[in-house]
Amino acid sequence: MPSRTNKFRGSRTHGRGKKSGRGAGKRGGTGNAGLHKHKTMSVLKYDPMHFGRHGFKRPQKVVSAKITLNVGDLEERLEEFQKQGFAVNEDGKVKINLANMGVDKLLGFGKISNPFDVVVAESSVRAKEKLEAAGGSVAQP
Repeated sequence: MPSRTNKFRGSRTHGRGKKSGRGAGKRGGTGNAGLHKHKTMSVLKYDPMHFGRHGFKRPQKVVSAKITLNVGDLEERLEEFQKQGFAVNEDGKVKINLANMGVDKLLGFGKISNPFDVVVAESSVRAKEKLEAAGGSVAQP
């Protein structure tokens, strides 16, 4: 049995008449053509959220992601901080300046046993409690 294409070889229009076989004529256009005209009902039925804006975008000056560090990381990364010059041993306590490091807030996740004197712009209540329980303190720059 010959294929449909082979069947119409030699025929100018392949059984579509004069106009409907040109371009995308029979389907009413290609792609999104006619969504505001003859394809309106299909848009309303199958994709009602197609047109318009949805949701909102907050201005970048309002959205600021804070750079944070956990209390547990202070002890784990102490050697690294000392090499970089952000941590110094003084009077049996380690003084760490997180503000100079670029850290905005100290959070309270993790365990801590050594006393740390930390300089940071903001700290959570939990972080403050853990530092003070270990014999350290939190100060603002």
